[in-house]
Amino acid sequence: MEIEATRIIDGQKMTVTETERAITPFGGMVVFLEFLNKIGLVKKVSECMPVQHRSPNSIPPAQTYIAFLISVAAGARRFAHAGWLRGDRALHALLGIERFPTDDTIRNLFRRFGMAEVQHFFEPMTEWMMERLPQRTEGYTLDLDSTIFERHGQKQQGAMKGYNPKRPGRLSHHPLLAVLAEAHFVMHGWLRSGNCGTARGVTEFLKEALALWGERARLRLVRADAGFFDELLLAFLEERKLSYIIVARMTQWVKREVSRITEWRALDESYAVGECQVKLWGWSKARRFVVVREQIRESKAAVGKKLVEVPGYTMRVLVTDRKDAPETIWRDYNKRADVENRIAELKHDLAADCFCLREFYASDAVFRSVVLLFNLLNEFQRASGTGQHREPGTVRSEVFLCGAELGQVGQQIILYLSQCWGGLTRRIAMLESVLSWEIPISPKLRPAPSG
Repeated sequence: MEIEATRIIDGQKMTVTETERAITPFGGMVVFLEFLNKIGLVKKVSECMPVQHRSPNSIPPAQTYIAFLISVAAGARRFAHAGWLRGDRALHALLGIERFPTDDTIRNLFRRFGMAEVQHFFEPMTEWMMERLPQRTEGYTLDLDSTIFERHGQKQQGAMKGYNPKRPGRLSHHPLLAVLAEAHFVMHGWLRSGNCGTARGVTEFLKEALALWGERARLRLVRADAGFFDELLLAFLEERKLSYIIVARMTQWVKREVSRITEWRALDESYAVGECQVKLWGWSKARRFVVVREQIRESKAAVGKKLVEVPGYTMRVLVTDRKDAPETIWRDYNKRADVENRIAELKHDLAADCFCLREFYASDAVFRSVVLLFNLLNEFQRASGTGQHREPGTVRSEVFLCGAELGQVGQQIILYLSQCWGGLTRRIAMLESVLSWEIPISPKLRPAPSG
């Protein structure tokens, strides 16, 4: 079968026909799959998978789960998009599978996840990922943040009306995330109902995260925005001897104390710093507040809050237990802005907010699976020697996308990467780095207390 088509630029005719050859647009994914093979992902998923099938004709749950991860890595933004790969025989050969699961098979797998299954599967998987994090003598910085997942269509469990700046009044989920800044690693994640406040359940969330972390490395600092300005969290961090810098919520009492500061130290012509000790109503003790005062200028938008009592300036107020100079506290906190990039990558590049099922814990399992894939992609970059962190979408376009044809000589399967897409030349260095990469395994460490 063939048909004639016309080229739009020069108007010449060309023949369009079809081929029986197995061709894939994701030939470059062979590098990522080699990395997954080296760390033993399939074996680990099989060991931890809480779902089992009795039918001998069913696709094994671990295989279905891996197929979902590969679909998202390839760019799927809906369960139905997994159908893109069902006819990709070349990719099937790379994976070593004969049948690629349908989108219904993937959905049904996640629907088997309840609260117990989520904990049984993701806790050991997260600890397994943490074992290979690079060791840092100076320790890691833990950033807390939350985001909004908008929900549409039929009502999903936990999707409720809450804070939703883009579409007020619409249903949403409100996930909570803890990110190790230096490693671009999502340490823990919770899917929460849309009507949850930012800090709701954060101490229990941190208890789980710290129990998973154990004593692998020192957590030098916890950073969070004003949504986490809560006495319970501050007291918990102090009890665990974890240093913190958290933006203060500008209540009337905080504003009053800030306006009373009389000693300011100029950093330059626009910025000055001050500080005070404040015990707010209901607090167990006084804490240090660091204030950064910025002069309002026409040439630059000032960051911070305006106070009627202090005209001409904006204020940024941070509460901390550290003894460093105020400007050091401020500059250290400013690095937290990078956590917004991690959330954007999860949502825009891996569609973490697009996969949803009616059952709450099924949606939670999907969300945590996307987080797991995000961490795998970051570890892949470390193993392949790419150096600077790149967004998952960039990895997909620069590495995974490569036209390839599946061939066979005798019993040897061969994948021919197209030179027009950079071929093996562009990817050989990464593949060699993965093959020679020594997996950094941390020693078995005593877990932190969960209470």
